[in-house]
Amino acid sequence: MPIDDVPLTGEPIRLGQFLKLAGLAEDGGHARELIEAGEVEVNGRPESRRGAQLRAGDVVAVHGRKARPVL
Repeated sequence: MPIDDVPLTGEPIRLGQFLKLAGLAEDGGHARELIEAGEVEVNGRPESRRGAQLRAGDVVAVHGRKARPVL
């Protein structure tokens, strides 16, 4: 599965914000639901903190779709 690169103007970015920006979540509420349900992985590990800080190169996966922030 290809990894979508999502350009950022700066870093870090919070996981909840990134999910919306990358189109992996419809809105903030959806992002929260995905995270609370354990459906979000960062760098291959489950992530349960909506405010987790992402940096360029981190890979976020939801339901088989992958995206990473890039500068």
